[in-house]
Amino acid sequence: MPRGAQVTHLSREEVAAADSPVLGRIASLLRPYRRQLVLVCVAVVAGAALTSVIPFLTRAVFDQALFPTDGGPADLGLLGRLVGLMCLIPVVTALISVGQNWLTATIGNSAMADLRSQLFAHLQTMELAFFTATKTGAIQSRLANDVAGVRTVLTDTATTILQNTVTVVAAVVSMVLLSWQLTVLTLVLMPAFIAIQLRVGRRRQKLARRTQESLSEMTAITEESLSVSGILLSKVFGRAESETERYREANREQARLQVAQAMTGRTFFATVQTFFAITPALIYLLAGLMITGSLPGGADALTAGTLVAFTTLQARLQMPLLQLMRVTLDVQTSLALFRRIFEYLDLQPAVVERPGAVALPTVRGEVEMRGVWFRYPEPRSLSGGRTGDRFGDSTVRIDRPDGVAAPVPDDAWALRDVSLRVEPGQLAAIVGPSGSGKTTATYLVPRFYDVTRGAVLIDGHDVRDLTLDTVTGAVGMVTQEPYLFHGTIRDNLAYARPDASAEEIEQAARDANIHDRILSFADGYETVTGERGYRLSGGEKQRLAIARVLLADPRILILDEATSALDTETERLVQQALERARANRTTIAIAHRLSTIHDADVIFGVEDGQVVEQGTHDELLAAGGLYARLYVEQFQSGRGPRRADERRADVSV
Repeated sequence: MPRGAQVTHLSREEVAAADSPVLGRIASLLRPYRRQLVLVCVAVVAGAALTSVIPFLTRAVFDQALFPTDGGPADLGLLGRLVGLMCLIPVVTALISVGQNWLTATIGNSAMADLRSQLFAHLQTMELAFFTATKTGAIQSRLANDVAGVRTVLTDTATTILQNTVTVVAAVVSMVLLSWQLTVLTLVLMPAFIAIQLRVGRRRQKLARRTQESLSEMTAITEESLSVSGILLSKVFGRAESETERYREANREQARLQVAQAMTGRTFFATVQTFFAITPALIYLLAGLMITGSLPGGADALTAGTLVAFTTLQARLQMPLLQLMRVTLDVQTSLALFRRIFEYLDLQPAVVERPGAVALPTVRGEVEMRGVWFRYPEPRSLSGGRTGDRFGDSTVRIDRPDGVAAPVPDDAWALRDVSLRVEPGQLAAIVGPSGSGKTTATYLVPRFYDVTRGAVLIDGHDVRDLTLDTVTGAVGMVTQEPYLFHGTIRDNLAYARPDASAEEIEQAARDANIHDRILSFADGYETVTGERGYRLSGGEKQRLAIARVLLADPRILILDEATSALDTETERLVQQALERARANRTTIAIAHRLSTIHDADVIFGVEDGQVVEQGTHDELLAAGGLYARLYVEQFQSGRGPRRADERRADVSV
């Protein structure tokens, strides 16, 4: 965070002001399913219209068939027809309801799948800096928990609102037609109920956000502590109990918030239900007063059939009204979750393809840096709190007191005025002490980051003017700690080229000195590597990573200390694989052991983010600068030169 910056939590007014555009974006998720929604609307209106007919049939049963108002005998024929209609209508509405529910479930779950896919695809476009500043568990929580939390809104809410609204409107119109006086009594407290509900909704919205933040923290703890690396660290330092207590505290907070969210509004709904429960008694009282003349205008209008039909409607009105209140409350609650999802979708990637970007049909492999200055951007994490800490998941806004970006101090630059050139097919090495900017420089070539000033060029083209496919297809990388996902060896290799044949995969493995080792496993290429490749040794993982790059066949190869932390025999195998990998490719190697770069075409010495020297091995030794100093420290140490396999260098990224 910049010095002098302040962290301001979004206020209630800011959150409320954001509701309208959020609702519009939610509606846009359903836009691809307009035709199905029209069918749902037709089904809802038809069902509500049919249901509203039943009270009038009930009145006809009493006032025309059983107890005719003209004093005549009961009409059994009319009664049979009316009863037949009263039996047929529920059957028809049930069939309509089944079709409506199928359409609703299809639309809602499809929209939710679209949202999840959209969020995942958007996260794939984010720059590397975003992921270094955001907990993996927090990202997983938004993809899983937050999207799951809005499931009801997308699958049921729209239909529920429409259905119950139509039902309520139809019921109220019917009640007014039967008796406007009794209708006024039924709805007299509704404005007060609506006002209270809005207050309850705001409270639920805040609790929903805090609940999801707590759930996100729990997911992050789980991801950190129960991964292979986390379990290994816990066991090494005996922290199992403290990790358990850490999870237990987060779990207790989650339970407390869930209870608070579940209980918010319960008193309100209990009050509403109580009012509806006693309303029939009040209706009977009011009807009695009207029939006896104590209240004007009701003696002739209120028949027994009218009273029965009205109380039937009043009973039917209760459930839709309660459902409308509850679903409106759910919508207000879900808005907090939608905002959390849209926060990620609104993040603009820092590394994007420019309009009119050039796609190179062939890449020669020339790499150049011209006056490159680079500083790491401020973390753009929405995980809240301090970047990388274990607290909070609330949305924050960073405000500078003066609104002006502060000048960048010299020590904030990771690279300063770096210029270098690597010809096609050359082996270039970058050496320097820890933290000098070696890895940072290589990250700029495949556009993991964009330069702050200056330019990185491939074949004379600024990488920012090339299509992303051109850049990613031209540059391959083998890192110090290669990543293998939980799958078979064949799947891990084919990740570089999904269309590669079995023969091509095996040839890449042979070139990487790993084919025979793979065949020694019981399942061969179908051997499961385990999470992050933990079932394999470091050398095996490294050679698989080399095979994967060979399968991709890039013209530019970056080796980031690919032989560090390996035993002598494994290093020999990996070094042989790397020599094959470098053939006919431009190679940029961050050197850990200087013995591996004696034959480099050009060596760049980097210190404090600057290229301080360049030349061949012999030229740099003769110059007596940074490279010579590192060489002496590594191989002589006052006792004469030693072989590279006798001593590991203490030169890291």
